This record gives sequence, C-alpha cells and structure tokens, in this order.
Amino acid sequence: MFERLLIANRGEIACRIIRTARRLGLHCIAIYSDPDATAQHVRLADEAYPVGPAAVGESYLNIDAVIKVALASGAEAVHPGYGFLSENADFAEACLAAGLCFVGPPPDTIRLMGDKAAAKRLAAAIHMPLVPGYDGNQREEAFTEAAARIGYPVLLKAAAGGGGRGMRVVRHAEDLGAAIAGARREAKASFGQDTLLLEKYVEHARHVEVQIFGDRFGNVVYLGDRDCSLQRRHQKLIEEAPAPHIPREIREAMAEAGVELAKAAKYLGAGTVEFLYTRDKFYFIEMNTRLQVEHPVTEMITGLDLVEWQLRVAAGEALPVTQEWVHGSGHAVEIRLCAEDPMRDFVPTGGRILHLSWPRDLPGRRIDAGMIEGDIVGTYYDSMLGKLIAWGETRKMALARLRQLIAETHLAGVMTNRDFTRTAIQHPEFVSAEFDTAFFERHAASLIQDNSGSDLLLALAGLAVTLRPAVDASGLNDPWTRLVGWELNLPIRSRQRFHLDGVLREVSIWSSDGQNWHVQVGGHRSFDIQNPALFGQSISAAIGKVAESAKVIFDGPAIWMMNDEKTLCLMRDEPMARADAVGAGPGSLTAPMPGTIVQILIKPGDIVTKGNPLIILEAMKMEHVIRAPHDGTVAAVHFIAGQQVKEGADLLTLAAEGGSQ
Repeated sequence: MFERLLIANRGEIACRIIRTARRLGLHCIAIYSDPDATAQHVRLADEAYPVGPAAVGESYLNIDAVIKVALASGAEAVHPGYGFLSENADFAEACLAAGLCFVGPPPDTIRLMGDKAAAKRLAAAIHMPLVPGYDGNQREEAFTEAAARIGYPVLLKAAAGGGGRGMRVVRHAEDLGAAIAGARREAKASFGQDTLLLEKYVEHARHVEVQIFGDRFGNVVYLGDRDCSLQRRHQKLIEEAPAPHIPREIREAMAEAGVELAKAAKYLGAGTVEFLYTRDKFYFIEMNTRLQVEHPVTEMITGLDLVEWQLRVAAGEALPVTQEWVHGSGHAVEIRLCAEDPMRDFVPTGGRILHLSWPRDLPGRRIDAGMIEGDIVGTYYDSMLGKLIAWGETRKMALARLRQLIAETHLAGVMTNRDFTRTAIQHPEFVSAEFDTAFFERHAASLIQDNSGSDLLLALAGLAVTLRPAVDASGLNDPWTRLVGWELNLPIRSRQRFHLDGVLREVSIWSSDGQNWHVQVGGHRSFDIQNPALFGQSISAAIGKVAESAKVIFDGPAIWMMNDEKTLCLMRDEPMARADAVGAGPGSLTAPMPGTIVQILIKPGDIVTKGNPLIILEAMKMEHVIRAPHDGTVAAVHFIAGQQVKEGADLLTLAAEGGSQ
C-alpha cells in the first residue's frame, strides 16, 4: 500500500476520503482553490497546497496544476473523488505518466465507459437492452433528424461526466437548438468537453443502479443496487438501497448484466452501472467510472468501506471477498443537504454559515459533511453541503431515523433544502415507494407550500425581538431596555413586522405581567404563551402543556428561526431602511442568485413576450435561465457575458407592453 495520498477534490467527498485514508494510516494531502483556503477538507488533511483561482478550469480541472502539486508534495497516489477529474482519462493518463498511482480504472477503460456513447455500444455488443438513442455527428442538424426519428420527448446528455450536468429534457422540436447550446456550455464547464448524445426520454421510469467492483486479477462482484429516482434538475436528491419493489428475478438480472458489462470492459475499481426500470423491464443507460455520491447507502447495508476497497485495489490487492460473501442487511436512505432555495425553483444560494449543528453520529445514522459553522458557501462549486444517511432493519425504520437526522440538522445563514426533504420523505407516494423520476415534477409545488409550523416560529420570533435586550453605546446591556413596551400601569405591548418569502407578516404581542403572553400572527392565528425565555441563540416557552423551543440567529435585519420542523429567514420591516434602500427600478429584472452571466439572448430594442429567455446565468455549475415576466421591450441591458453579478443585481430593464415600465 502506498503511504502518501493526494485527494484531487474538495468538500464532502474529500473529507470522506480523508476519514478512511487516515484509518489506514495514510498521509493525506489536499488541494484547494483560492476561496477554499480555509475549507474543511484543507483543515482535515495533513498538508494542503493551492492549485489555482476560484474558476474550476484554472484550479480543480487544471490537470497540469494538480499533477505539479502531487509531485511537489511527494504523493504516491491520487484519489479523484467524484465529479471534476474523476472520469477524465487524460488525467488518469497524466497521473500514470508522472509515476503516480491513479485510484480508479485505467485510462482506456475510462475512455471506453466514461464516454456514454462508447459504453452504449459495448452494452449493445453484449445484448443489453438499450433506450433508443443517437451518439453520432455533433451537428445540430444531425440531432434534429435523430430526435424526429426517435420521437419526442428526448433527453440530451453530456457524453462525459454525470451529476445531471449537461442534461436537458426536450419535449418540442423548436426547443432543441437552445437545449443543445445550453447542454454543451454546461458540459464544457463541468467536464472540459462538450460532446453530447441523445436518448428517448422514458416517462414514468425509475433510476436504478448497480454497484460493481473489479480488481486487476479479473474478479468482479456486485454490491447490491440503489434507487436514485428522486431528482430535481436531473440531479439526485434522495437515494436508497436496496431499490424497493423490484422482483427478485429483475434485480438479479440487472446485477448480472452489470457484472457482465464490467468484465467486458476489463473493469478495475469502483463503478456504477445505471438502468431505467419500468414495468418489470430495464434498460442500460450509462456507466459511471468512479465512486458515486450515494455510495454510503451501499456501505450502510453491506458494512463495507468502498473507499478502502478502492485504495486496496489501486495498490494491487485482490478484492477482499468473493460474490458469495457479499450480503446486504436492512435498508438505508440518504438525502443530500444542498444550499438551494426550493421556493425559487431550487436556485443555488450562498453566503456565510452563521450557525450549523450537525446531528450526532449514532448507530444506524451517518453524516458525511464538508461544511462547518463559519464557512462561506460560494457559487463556483456544487451546492451540496453534506449528506444525511440512515439505516434500519426495515425501510420504515430507516425513514424514521432519517426524519430524526433532518430534524436535528440546524443551519442558518444560507437557505437549504432541509425542510423540503423532510416533507418529501413523508409524502404518501414516497412512503409507499410508488414513485418514479417525475416525483418532484408532480409534487414539488405542494411540498414547497407546506407552511405547517411557520406561524409558531413567527410568534417566537416576535417574542425574541421583544425580549432581546438592546445594547447601549458602551456595548453594555442597559437594564432599562429590558422593560420592552413598558408603560406605567399599562400592559406590555409590542408589534413586529417581518417579510417572509415576499409577504409582509405582522406579529402583535401583549402581556400584563411579563410571564403570560398573548401573541397574534397575521390577525388570524393566536398563541397563549407562558414564561418565554431568550438565552443566547435559543428561545423557549410553554404553549398550553407543550414546551416549545427554537434557535434564533440575529444577523442585522435578518432573523433566522429554526426548530425540528421548520427553518425561516425573516427580514424585519424597517421603515427607515426601506426609505434609504436603493432597489431595482421599475421594470428591472434582478439576478436571483450570485453567479456568472454566460449568455445574453436579447439586446436593447428587442420586443419579447412573457416567458422568453433573456439571460443565462451560471451558478454552482448549473445554468439558470432568466425569462421575461411579461410582454415588453428591452430598454437596457446592464451587463455583458462573462461578468460576475451579485444576488439582486439589476440585470436589465424591460419596458412593459405599451411603453410604460
């Protein structure tokens, strides 16, 4: 076994690799871009080296820079993690040429199987069932002809890489050209190449994958399957193992097909063979020549450490066990905690993490994380902050533990999908495992609109503001400020106004003795609250016979409220601040997130109709289309392609139909 390992990645996966490598006694070397200088993976490694500026093409995707650091640090092996260079054959080749052990398949295998088109040709050669598709000439006209022949809807995919990047569903012929252009840009930015393929889009299917492993002695085993059907923006969000409700004969046939494909490819290391499953039939779609984000659910049911297997196989050892020794037990489910706002179509979010409390690691529970309190979530990289994984003897038990994990995760400063996933795993369709890849398309709106618990947190927020002691100019607490709303011989009264998701909410508070409080939220919901107490970042109170508590994080005019059920980011309504604020002017369109403008599709004077795409913004490796909110004429465009913009930046001015703004 080598002794010095360089991890050519960042974030959660780099931290996870370091954990296993340390257990094996390896010396861990990290790389980092400029904004990642104080990142968690850098702090956990034994040593770390800069590899370039924020842009991935100049840092984590810069093969020459990574190899240079590996040699300078004395590394003997390189683990690429997932994403970035993990499926880049040129990188694997460069490692070998520099005398470094690449923890992954040989370059020729990556070229063969990492190229989705080549993988499908090999699968066809061994008679695996395939989804109808096209992987030939890259001219738009060729794709147009192929789509017409296959029939809409179709799916465009990047031939290299994964993670939903460079993927577009196209339902109408007139949308194909724009989808091709967008998929190419995204694929190029994420994987360094923009080759595409096209497939028939299979409706009402499930995404099921088989974990395989091979060694250099020709041994190949499968370690069970996983269901990865719950996706938004073609990126997986909730995964589980084993895949539920699949007949044994279909499960075994998929596993055997995966092993046969791996043997045909002379596969080495960890890989995943992915299928679409529908109506007791399965179709091969691609193979990922790397470790998967969702590998922990396989580890939880098998008791194996797949990263350890990767390292041992790369060092020349045989697989630790043969197929008959591989057994799964129980069920495991995982959610990806991401910095994104479901209320705004899952746009990525960023900022400093003001408070972060991960759950404790206990039997049947696991947390794979790459962020801690105080870290800054930028917009250059993937939005995933960490993963919550739960195991149980049954699927029902695993889901119960997962609900606990989500409830115990409290994060303020950055909007996340925490509440959305909590609601999703309790949806009857998910609980019964009667879902497919369109689950979120059908139910996202209702899951997002779940406002249960908001009024309670608003009431507690109003009390927190009312009870919070002010600080005088000397920085000391003034005892007179504790007499909030005090008037001689009169009850305490307070009125707080908050903005929540663009809606102004009012909280009225009344107390005659400072112990018993009546709180009314929005003029319709009221609470009788006893003995509220604000200590540090927590508020507690009794409502009837129930003890309630919540985290309270004050950040200027923003107040973050969190309990086990809900997270709210409230903005205090401050008239003076409103008067001084310089907002976007009438008719302006603002950036929904910080990012980079990759394309401007209009120019001043253009007449547009509602829904027309105007600007394409890239953030966290995904493209987001800014569309016209109404008919009108473009009066001005305030940025050019390539520029960075902040959230709320005034992108353009759109005069409404008829000339007004």
